[in-house]
Amino acid sequence: MIPEHRQRFNAAFSPATYQEMLADIERQLPGQLDFRVAETPVFIPAVLRDKLIAAGESIIKVIEQPNFKELTEGSIPAHQRVPHEDERPEFLTFDFAVCRDAAGELEPQLIEMQGFPSLYAFQSWLPTVFKQHYPIADIVSPFLDSADYEDYQKRMRQFILDGETAEQVILLELFPEKQKTRIDFFLSKQLWGIVAICLTKIQRQGRELFYEKNGELIKIKRIYNRVIFDELARYSELNLSFNLTEDVDVTWVGHPNWFFRVSKYTLPLLSGPFVPPSYYLHELSSYPEDLHNYVLKPLFSFAGAGVRLHVTAADLDALPDKQNYLLQRKVSYEPVVQSPDGLVKCEIRLLYIWPTGEARPRLLTGLSRLSRGEMIGVDFNKDKDWVGGTTPLFEK
Repeated sequence: MIPEHRQRFNAAFSPATYQEMLADIERQLPGQLDFRVAETPVFIPAVLRDKLIAAGESIIKVIEQPNFKELTEGSIPAHQRVPHEDERPEFLTFDFAVCRDAAGELEPQLIEMQGFPSLYAFQSWLPTVFKQHYPIADIVSPFLDSADYEDYQKRMRQFILDGETAEQVILLELFPEKQKTRIDFFLSKQLWGIVAICLTKIQRQGRELFYEKNGELIKIKRIYNRVIFDELARYSELNLSFNLTEDVDVTWVGHPNWFFRVSKYTLPLLSGPFVPPSYYLHELSSYPEDLHNYVLKPLFSFAGAGVRLHVTAADLDALPDKQNYLLQRKVSYEPVVQSPDGLVKCEIRLLYIWPTGEARPRLLTGLSRLSRGEMIGVDFNKDKDWVGGTTPLFEK
């Protein structure tokens, strides 16, 4: 999207250099990469960068409203509510499709949002690998509110630990060694000193939590939460000493309740030029006349599960639980990333943190995904190249 950067990168690219980069990732982090890294970063021009920032700000204004919690109380299933919820989400991630407006200019259009951490370690590290293998100028950067890589790591370490020793702060996940995102857990330990612990390994004694290290029980004071209830529900017979909903003496960085509050449930509360109209299905007295331009999304399913791109009025009428769905107007992804054999669609995720006591969230960096399929996800991009996860590099 910045022609001179794209031309320079593509001139240096070859399938061999891409394989060399993947081999380098494997050498540095053996056995950890379990998802497709795209062949290229995405170069974000200043005009689109500023629109992305403005789009994020418009969403944050809604989350800052005094009645936001009241508006989103229905998003948290009663059996999954966790005590001691923070006043604000510590993490915000907003996914935008790169589209073209009526005037032909590039613009972002909101697809999804989460009050939950993404790949904050990996996305800061991946640009360093691209830069080692390709000619990337210093006038683009993956960082938006940090001076450089070192400053980013310092800020994230302080934010995650919040004054506690790294040994007493854990990254909590379910079977972390099996997760496709385990490369991020590995880097979180390498960069910030926190170890990934499986929920099944947590030991509770009264109101205190512990994990075992070298035969010794280590008290847990703070949890960097990566457990998603949706995945936890798939396991019916876990032998747990600690359930997330129990009242214990820990602080959270990424309190689980915000996963629900800032989610698809929030979309109908938003409006603006970068937000496609969304409606709670059960509140509609009639369906949009151009229903073919809408996508059906389940409110309480995540990672793209259950999304239906093509629905009819008869399909909607047949749903017995309309209160669990929303309709969102489709967006038209504009193929904008020039590959060796054509243009590729792209999505940009903005990654924020909101440290306790700070008035506003901080937009730190981003994540990008490339697609040639009908949707961004892996299932729609099998056996294709120049697709997958990568890094956005923003014009300074």
